[in-house]
Amino acid sequence: MNLKDVKAIPIYRKRKKRVGRGRGSGMGKTSCRGGKGATARSGNETSIQFEGGQTPLFRRLPKRGFNNPFKKKYAVINLRDIAQFEKGTTVNTEKLKEAGLIKKVLDGVKVLGDGEIKNPLTVIAHKFSKAAIEKIKAAGGEIKVLS
Repeated sequence: MNLKDVKAIPIYRKRKKRVGRGRGSGMGKTSCRGGKGATARSGNETSIQFEGGQTPLFRRLPKRGFNNPFKKKYAVINLRDIAQFEKGTTVNTEKLKEAGLIKKVLDGVKVLGDGEIKNPLTVIAHKFSKAAIEKIKAAGGEIKVLS
């Protein structure tokens, strides 16, 4: 191997765009900013929804329905998930979190009646469906409603 056979390691380096350096560069005169107006000036900071004076999309689209800002969101759990607990256990929000059945309590926990329950359990939650109440009591368990 000779010194003339040694070649530099090929590293791809993109050159920085140098604007405003004459017509021949293709980026002279307006420096890639187009014509006149606010966007051609320095310090122009328009908001993300600004469409150059055209009515923005969020104002062109019709508004439908009503979103209640005071609506309560409950963490929902079914009886088939609660059925995994042992006989005589008190099932509350902490136990449900530990078992990984709910992630957040949100505005409360609601128990729904989907599935079967065999073990008599004491279930403590914020809300219960009618079917859930009937099935828990039929299995010999009891419910406690948190306010």
